[in-house]
Amino acid sequence: MERTAAPVVDGWFTDTGAKGGFRLLGTRCSACAAVFFPREDAHCRNPRCPGDGELAEVPLSPRGRVWSYTDGRYRPPAPYVSDPDVPWEPYTLVAVELEAEGMVVLGQGAPGVTVADLAVGMEVEVVGGVLEGDGRGAGPVDGRGGEVPGPYTTWWFRPVTAAAAGVAS
Repeated sequence: MERTAAPVVDGWFTDTGAKGGFRLLGTRCSACAAVFFPREDAHCRNPRCPGDGELAEVPLSPRGRVWSYTDGRYRPPAPYVSDPDVPWEPYTLVAVELEAEGMVVLGQGAPGVTVADLAVGMEVEVVGGVLEGDGRGAGPVDGRGGEVPGPYTTWWFRPVTAAAAGVAS
């Protein structure tokens, strides 16, 4: 039986198809225009905000520039949950300064993206991806205190190719 992918964190991203594509979701304060990711739904976190603003959901920039990057080459110790019988797969972490907001967001590199493919200042885009769960419930909490067995939808960053950026070759 095929399992439906659940968001790794509800309300942090959306995929509106060809119209808007995959986007991270943040919130913007109407009083000071500060933008937050992860989203903030209770109050403005800007200490200089005059107050009394409404927090509205906003899609964040689909592109940004690499601010920093590294790779994870070892299995984290407990309480990280992983199957010790499955070989560890290194992964790439990318800190991206979003184009319009100027904030730095952390995410994994898309499958196949390694530190050798990245450089500080390189243009990248956010894309949707799927993380496979272990099927045993060792995953994100579903908001009701139960764990979701996976798979999970999430966000990844990948370099923007010259063709996608509209650059002639």
